[in-house]
Amino acid sequence: MKVEKETFGQWEQQNVDLYTLTNTKGMTVKIMTYGATITSIEVPNGDTTKQVACGFDTFQGYLSEEYKGNSPYFGCTVGRYSSQIKDAGFTLNGEKYDLTANAGNNNLHGGGQGFDKRIWSATVVEDSENAQVEMTYVSNDMEEGFPGNVQIKVTFSLTDENEIVIDYDATTDKETPLSLTNHTYFNLSGFKDSVEGHQAQVHTNKRLALDDTGAATGEILQLDGAPDDLREPKRIGDVHQEIKDGFEHFYVFDNPDFKLQPVASVSDSDSELTLKVSSTEPCMLLYTGKYTSDELKRENGLPYGKFRAFCCETHRYPNGPNIPQSPKSTTKAEEAFKSRTIFKFV
Repeated sequence: MKVEKETFGQWEQQNVDLYTLTNTKGMTVKIMTYGATITSIEVPNGDTTKQVACGFDTFQGYLSEEYKGNSPYFGCTVGRYSSQIKDAGFTLNGEKYDLTANAGNNNLHGGGQGFDKRIWSATVVEDSENAQVEMTYVSNDMEEGFPGNVQIKVTFSLTDENEIVIDYDATTDKETPLSLTNHTYFNLSGFKDSVEGHQAQVHTNKRLALDDTGAATGEILQLDGAPDDLREPKRIGDVHQEIKDGFEHFYVFDNPDFKLQPVASVSDSDSELTLKVSSTEPCMLLYTGKYTSDELKRENGLPYGKFRAFCCETHRYPNGPNIPQSPKSTTKAEEAFKSRTIFKFV
């Protein structure tokens, strides 16, 4: 197990560092300090390794006009609040807060300069069992319109079981909406094919309804027998055909105590590679990249684009600050925000 550090680029006169985590099985995960972003995941597959994550091998890839114009959020840590907040605002303790409207009239992924566009501090954690790096960021009171000074720590661990364990810890001095996730896009074929041939399973029969702006309404839909009921594995392309669209589905789980539990599994039969997802979170967005630009590719030519990767974004309810009784959408000053998600390749 080892962690290596190198300089990846510069952003606003600050160094962007890249950390490479390697386990004894030959799996590697690369994470840069800009946005606490996973840039690469290479997984052993037969006699070789397979690149299974969207990202770039140079920092300039994240600054291109094609990338910025499409805003796919490849691999980043999202905050202060994941997904959309309706009408870019919320009321908390009787006070109205206005946020940046960066998705129509809604706020998306924390605003114009969310956690994905900040430089994080990084520390290698000495651990004999895992390759581990800890990234920290302090979000100041009223940053992007959110109240409270928030101290965030995200710990990335690569185990010898080919697991990426992501632990989120945060504290605030004032009650604030808080929902953190990782936005990695996966393709288990190594981008040889689209993900429409992948088999997806999600361990729930419920998802959140969205309004015509893409914000969650709070209504929970029962999916029994519906095309997007994935309690039994289904081929993604078959469901696309039935719903005449790609996945942008916020599945919700019965997990009142926020215990770690299996939430999803996605497999590619050709590569015989499976991604198993476990999380403490009450919600997961299954997204199949229906808005991803076909112009985007890794420097070595691996093609991204529509339906060429999927996300399993685990987090609190989207639009949670505006949904009564949504589970733990805000964190109080006397509380600690804690979350864990595990991506395991088998």
